[in-house]
Amino acid sequence: MTDTKQTILSVRDLKVDFTTPDGTVNAVKGIDLDIKAGETLAVVGESGSGKSQTMMAIMGLLAQNGIVRGSASYRGQELIGLPTGDLNKVRGAKVTMIFQEPMTSLDPLYRIGRQIAEPILYHRGGSKAEARARVLELLELVGIPEPERRIDSYPHELSGGQRQRVMIAMALANEPDILIADEPTTALDVTIQAQILALLRSLQQRFGMAIALITHDLGIVRHFAERVVVMRRGEVVEQGTTDDIFERPTSDYTKMLLAAEPHGRKAAPPETAPVILEGRNVTVDFEIGGGFLSGGKRLFRGVDGVSVRLREGQTIGVVGESGSGKSTLGRALLRLIDSEGVYRFGATDISRFDRKQMRPLRKEMQLVFQDPYGSLSPRQTVGEVITEGLLVHEPDLSRADRDRRAMAALEEVGLDPAARNRYPHEFSGGQRQRIAIARAIILKPRVVILDEPTSALDRSVQGQVIDLLRDLQQSHKLSYIFISHDLAVVRAMADYVLVMKNGKIVEQGNTEAIFEDPRDPYTKALIGAAFSI
Repeated sequence: MTDTKQTILSVRDLKVDFTTPDGTVNAVKGIDLDIKAGETLAVVGESGSGKSQTMMAIMGLLAQNGIVRGSASYRGQELIGLPTGDLNKVRGAKVTMIFQEPMTSLDPLYRIGRQIAEPILYHRGGSKAEARARVLELLELVGIPEPERRIDSYPHELSGGQRQRVMIAMALANEPDILIADEPTTALDVTIQAQILALLRSLQQRFGMAIALITHDLGIVRHFAERVVVMRRGEVVEQGTTDDIFERPTSDYTKMLLAAEPHGRKAAPPETAPVILEGRNVTVDFEIGGGFLSGGKRLFRGVDGVSVRLREGQTIGVVGESGSGKSTLGRALLRLIDSEGVYRFGATDISRFDRKQMRPLRKEMQLVFQDPYGSLSPRQTVGEVITEGLLVHEPDLSRADRDRRAMAALEEVGLDPAARNRYPHEFSGGQRQRIAIARAIILKPRVVILDEPTSALDRSVQGQVIDLLRDLQQSHKLSYIFISHDLAVVRAMADYVLVMKNGKIVEQGNTEAIFEDPRDPYTKALIGAAFSI
């Protein structure tokens, strides 16, 4: 069937270079792509493939050390090299962009109504009263509750999903021809993600705009896009209709990306496997309020009477939206925060253990965080980072013995032992996560709690980390509690699942039973959002 849609943005031989102290980095290497009226084009690829830099170059938003060459023609008007004044007549009005993390794009010092009004006043003029009326209309359009009240809110007073809706409202203020959405749902829970995508689809139909979706989530691409451009290392390796890319890929790289979707299933340990960690009636309260003008202090219940039994060799997946209590439960089980309940590690009741009593057990109960860059000291070499626990728990080891243990741990997580002399910033996100895992396993723990360990990673890197965690579990008889809002990853990793909402477990059971036959409406909503976007 012939595609009769008109091309409204034509990119030809686009190159983006960055000058750095170490030389020139060729971020985009002469790519061609088209965006057609009313279509959804997905631009996919791993981190560093040049997806975002391509769109930033088109919008004239590159960093100061960026140099762009080539052509980007919007309805016959060349954008590359266009004077800023003329470019501003196009961007924000005809071509607009929303970003992955709205908190870095919204000014924390200004109310959202004022920020949405800015592009309206700039491009349309008119009075502030007219702009405010338009802002209220937009807030209602994007589904912000109580727009008359929220228009005067600051960004920090909104949820993540609401902030993303504000960014969409700002981008739609002047009814653009093209909306560029750069990873607009990556940081959101699956149910909020589904709502944002449904909103974009409905707004696209209403305004007839084209959407260029930059993402590494192929599940979203398959259900949302009409055409796909696959990028790798600054080049387009393949492009075509969504059906062609998913059903008949020609590039080995595209095939690798498609194969990287989480797969496989975890077998449950035998029922006779010993219980290694248990928490009964775990309850965590936080004291909030009490600040200036905020009234008296009050208690917020983060975890409400939850019970968990983790067996040797088992992986329990804990799922739920942000604020459901997943991470708080994990920290309570490790006795890292104040809580009520009965706790056992193996045969030992640790319910009343203080920090000093818990210290010898810490080597057997480890935690791996979501953001390894934030949890690895930038001032220490990788070798120093991963052997720090040995200084505490095995102080009699010599420096040479610690070095040997570091080399063995790095090798076990698939990194060159020579990497121990480098610093965390010299590694990719996936490599840093491997370093964080090496830091945990070097102590030979029995239990590892993994808090969103793959959420910030590309799908291909996620797959590598999942395979690594499986291999380590089998080699060391590890028990995992795997906390995540990515249900596809949980399905591949866990043999038992807890579904949490508002601090409580609303459903639990064997992984396949939960995914194939969920009983609770909340579980059904989570799974429906994750697998039918």
